[in-house]
Amino acid sequence: MALIIAGERSGVGKTTVTLTLLASLRRRDRLVQSFKVGPDYIDPMFHQHVTGRACRNLDPVLTSEAYVQQCFARYSQLSEYALVEGVMGLFDGVKGSREWGVGSREWGVGEEELITNAQCPTDFASTAHIARLLDLPVVLVIDCSRLSGSVAAIAHGYQSFDPRIKIAGVVLNRVGSDRHLCLLKDSLEPLQLDILGVLRRQDNITIPDRHLGLVPTAELLELNALIDRLADLGDTCFDWQRLLPLLKSEPLPHPPHPPHPPSLVRIAVARDRAFNFYYQDNLDLLQQLGAELVFWSPLEDAGIPKDVQGMYFGGGFPEVFAQQLAENTSVRDAVKTAILKGMPTIAECGGLMYLCEQIIDFEGKSWSMAGVLPTSAVMGGRLTLGYRRAVALQDNLLVKANTTVYGHEFHRSHLTLTATEPLFETSRYDCEENMGCEGWGLPANVHASYVHLHWGESGEIPQQFLKECLKVASSGSWI
Repeated sequence: MALIIAGERSGVGKTTVTLTLLASLRRRDRLVQSFKVGPDYIDPMFHQHVTGRACRNLDPVLTSEAYVQQCFARYSQLSEYALVEGVMGLFDGVKGSREWGVGSREWGVGEEELITNAQCPTDFASTAHIARLLDLPVVLVIDCSRLSGSVAAIAHGYQSFDPRIKIAGVVLNRVGSDRHLCLLKDSLEPLQLDILGVLRRQDNITIPDRHLGLVPTAELLELNALIDRLADLGDTCFDWQRLLPLLKSEPLPHPPHPPHPPSLVRIAVARDRAFNFYYQDNLDLLQQLGAELVFWSPLEDAGIPKDVQGMYFGGGFPEVFAQQLAENTSVRDAVKTAILKGMPTIAECGGLMYLCEQIIDFEGKSWSMAGVLPTSAVMGGRLTLGYRRAVALQDNLLVKANTTVYGHEFHRSHLTLTATEPLFETSRYDCEENMGCEGWGLPANVHASYVHLHWGESGEIPQQFLKECLKVASSGSWI
């Protein structure tokens, strides 16, 4: 048993409610494991800051239905309580069809399931889909700031739309007054739906955001004070007598991770305020395959770590710290030199931008970057967002030609030049709309792409990367 926190739409306060629950549980010295539906990186950072445990993403597009179930079983059994934060509205997902993998052996959805899904054909990878996969009850968060009696229609609709979803209760968010609360309770009473929490309008609890969502935890100096305020709120706003039994995590039979083998190679992983978008499962896989991860900062360090045979630049916000990255010329030069000498390097999204000649920020200012790729990253207002089906156009650092991978794009930059030999031809995941070619694989030891990949169901990707890193180690090239 565990709970899923879902919203009736985006922006209703799912993350605030989730963090409030987590903060209050941790104040009670409870061991709690959190999960996040979808491809998001930033919400899991907040979860981990509160719980002290890495949050795990549950995304059947990036991985598979079976992987979602295995991941939840593996990590929920290691804690007393488990909590899943949903994505967007409860039934907001993507369209599934056999032509695009859903229902095939990759996803494990059979004919009967596809027929049942006909009542909501676009809820694959939605919070509701995860609730069905894991057989978990849902707590529905409703933004009550601009409604009173209509709350019953909303709750009734979500309660009855899919009979396979068990709505355990609701959390009423942004309640304005005692009178407002009375109207809401009176309206909900005929539904016999438990009110598991009431959050009043809060002026002193605000998580700042910017062009790609919330500001990451590493940049928030007052974060601990904010978490304390959330814990205070959580102590009083929830019906803990009803919630705690629902949150209780029951051990499930699942083999533990094997112990890490002796380190075969050292991988420099850029992790600081500019680069911090990593799926924990990807890092775990590297370690399980024999990699020692050496975390470092392109912002603060004077050079790349010594005695490494590979580099990994995740996504993040290099555009926000472009000036500081540009001024750290010793690191830029060291990165370029290492790559040109053959250092295998993965660079996703923000990492791709860092390998360009320049980043041109929102104000039009140009900042020199590593200069490995003969193109520049230009910030703009247009958001590129969505799941991608990507087919490799050639053998590259991570995959062989014609291999299909599934990833996610989320950025407001574009490149001034496209590679003459791009990595992928990409399409939208849920339809045949071609999104063009993208990614850089020259030099051949580089995999630089806007497409974020989760390796949970693609163990051959980290294996191939480490294979190339081992070639560096065996050649005696300790850069």
